[in-house]
Amino acid sequence: MKKLISMLLAAAMVFSFAACGKTDTASGKNDSSEPSSQAQTLDVDCNVFALSGPTGVGLSPLMKKADEKTGRLNYNIGIVGSNDEIVAKLSNGEADIAAVATNLASTLYKKTNGGISVLAVNTLGVLCLVTKGEDDVTDIKSLKGKTIYSTGQGANPEYIINYILEKNGLKAGEDVKIEFVSQPTELVTAFAQNDKAIAVAPQPVATTITTKNEGAKIVLDMNDEWDKVSDTKLVMGCIVARNEYIEQNPEAVKIFLEEYKESVESVNSDIDNAAALCEEYGIVASAGIAKQAIPYCNIVFEDGAELKADLSAYLQFLYDCNPSSVGGALPDDSFYYEAE
Repeated sequence: MKKLISMLLAAAMVFSFAACGKTDTASGKNDSSEPSSQAQTLDVDCNVFALSGPTGVGLSPLMKKADEKTGRLNYNIGIVGSNDEIVAKLSNGEADIAAVATNLASTLYKKTNGGISVLAVNTLGVLCLVTKGEDDVTDIKSLKGKTIYSTGQGANPEYIINYILEKNGLKAGEDVKIEFVSQPTELVTAFAQNDKAIAVAPQPVATTITTKNEGAKIVLDMNDEWDKVSDTKLVMGCIVARNEYIEQNPEAVKIFLEEYKESVESVNSDIDNAAALCEEYGIVASAGIAKQAIPYCNIVFEDGAELKADLSAYLQFLYDCNPSSVGGALPDDSFYYEAE
């Protein structure tokens, strides 16, 4: 009997130790005996492109993984300089996934007859109010009687500026004069040529202005000003994918989103490293500018219901301002990717 009891106790201990090695999904403990789903890798090509600037910042750590061949997919990630290049690459199938402006995503959905879906929101507001020699400008209301330089006439910046001014009791063209320029570099020139200047500039242009003009400073983050007067988020950048790629590689898309989320988290937790990578991959001109600009770029990761709620509300805002800014019509529900 003593021998039998000893054998049963020994067996119980074996099972107890074995149980300790199993995954505890509730507590998040690792299972050393079985690979987790997060470690899944696939021998699938994933061609990703982004515009230089804020929409590409969140990709920088993932680009490092791609270079080192440590990603869980066969990544080819590139940075381009214009919307036209992005559109062409998505249209001809060279790009499977792309980081683009949200209004461009909506326009592409219309142009491709529903051929793309938005996977995630990756950038909120990137506009800043920059001043030089205008020390009395401390908030939106103090812009009354002033002249503002800006890019983006007939696009996101104009509608955002007008809305924020209106909600602060000011009217563009009457209380505040807005002079639009065609290129962001012209904002830098305007500051260099004037002792006094005010501009609404996107990042990293806003930071470039402050580094190249003595006395120039960022006074307001327009994302914060939007939040003060709006119940919706200012959603300026997103990740899209061709539906053909999604249908053929559903698991690869899920893996990309997991790795992209990790990439965004890395950017926000280690700005120094992200800034260096932004310079290395041509996303921002220099690490110094990137380091100062990233906190104003509002790099995020939103998917699922949060993505749909925030992006649909912002596209509605743009549509109400000018239907052509989102392709003439609001996208339907199939525009918003939902993992199966």
